[in-house]
Amino acid sequence: MAIQKLIIGSRDSKLALIQTYWVRDRLLETYPELEIEIKEIKTQGDKILDQALSKIGGKALFTKELENELLAETIDLAVHSMKDLPTQLPAGLELAATSCREDVRDVVCFSDYSGVKSLEQAKVIGTSSLRRIAQLKNKYPQIEFVDIRGNLQTRFKKLNDPANKLDGIVLAAAGLHRLDMQDQIGEYLDPNEILPAVGQGALGVEIKSTREELRDLIRQAINSREDELVLAGERAFLRKLEGGCQVPIGISCHPEPEGRKDLLYTGLVSSLDGSKIYQDQITGNLEDAEKLGQELAEKLLAQGAAGILQELKV
Repeated sequence: MAIQKLIIGSRDSKLALIQTYWVRDRLLETYPELEIEIKEIKTQGDKILDQALSKIGGKALFTKELENELLAETIDLAVHSMKDLPTQLPAGLELAATSCREDVRDVVCFSDYSGVKSLEQAKVIGTSSLRRIAQLKNKYPQIEFVDIRGNLQTRFKKLNDPANKLDGIVLAAAGLHRLDMQDQIGEYLDPNEILPAVGQGALGVEIKSTREELRDLIRQAINSREDELVLAGERAFLRKLEGGCQVPIGISCHPEPEGRKDLLYTGLVSSLDGSKIYQDQITGNLEDAEKLGQELAEKLLAQGAAGILQELKV
């Protein structure tokens, strides 16, 4: 093996670093002779915390700085949460590997002081996700939603400050599991009712397209072929819809009773207030996942989702 040292780029939050340590550890398990350095990089999305994501740009808010360092060859690979990774990567970069997937569900964490223990009881919920807000407004019209940003530690501090009057916050289960904070979870949301984000629960490893030996090395240690195919379908769904942080889009994928080779995708496009929801399903073979994702998007567009997407672009 010619490669002797690797520099991994990571966002500098606690969760991002734990995810990067997981990738590092899988590489060292497979290649114990490797020397690995982790470079912490602050992204624009980490710096701007006083505005909603939907108002300051697309998903590249959490990836651009890492991708610039990949292109400049100051890092060899970058570790991303797949739900933060745009479906169109910059020229010269590629997704080398997809990790095995954690729990895809959204969860609610309730405040220490309010006494609220379920969404049915809640009056004020914090989340920065338009996808979550739209679906939850449709199901729980009595709830007021307020924007809440920052790393998980910052969000919990805001949650438990009585001055903010929050009953709960909505987060991804995967992040809390990776941080060993399962005890903070008050309620898991059914992924068939509150559809997750594209790629939620998985990690992606990005490299320069010219690094063929590095690609093979990473795939051997990290890649989950089944999850890679499932997520390729989800990303094809999002790519066809041309959606980002500004559009409430969700998708879930469940194996059919015959097993993982038969998939059931459920996709959704919603208006911001949850009053209009277009949702449909498609089934097919795992090897056809990317085609299935695109076809599911086309079904929603034909049903009327194109109108919502057009309105949100204006």
